[in-house]
Amino acid sequence: MKHLMYILVTLIFSPFILLQAQNGHSFIGAEACGMCHKTEKQGSQLSIWQNSAHSKAYETLKTDKANQIAAEKGFKTPAVETAECLKCHVSGYGMDASMLGKKFKIEDGVQCETCHGPGSDYKDMKVMKDKDLAVKNGLVMHDNLEKFCIGCHNVESPTFVDMNIDEAWQKIKHSIPKTQN
Repeated sequence: MKHLMYILVTLIFSPFILLQAQNGHSFIGAEACGMCHKTEKQGSQLSIWQNSAHSKAYETLKTDKANQIAAEKGFKTPAVETAECLKCHVSGYGMDASMLGKKFKIEDGVQCETCHGPGSDYKDMKVMKDKDLAVKNGLVMHDNLEKFCIGCHNVESPTFVDMNIDEAWQKIKHSIPKTQN
């Protein structure tokens, strides 16, 4: 039953970011987000992400181990070229190139916009200073991390390890700047 729940949640939440992009929001990339989200005052979100496994998720697909896993799953392409791997290891996977900003790099792995939605329309300081306006312009804030995280961290993943979401969050948590309401 637990496995069925993971699969259902994956089917429900995986298309969420794709839907956000279809609503006209496009991806700007971690570098663009990091322009404002790097200082201690802002919560040091950029360095927290840079030091996380999420920032290296794409790189893991280039390893021999990843290719071995892909082959064992029956895929004929290297992991870094396999859709079933890329859907969780990169932000913006499968998006039309017109939905990816100039600073966006798929090689940056699981970026800010995987969790917070494509940032083209909420990136401006005047929008970000008003949380409600930012949300209206595509910013995603999660009330239930477990439901969101299991979109990728689930039994469908060949390297799935049952994890405590609260403990995992402690490794990547980042504060919300005080300038937001």
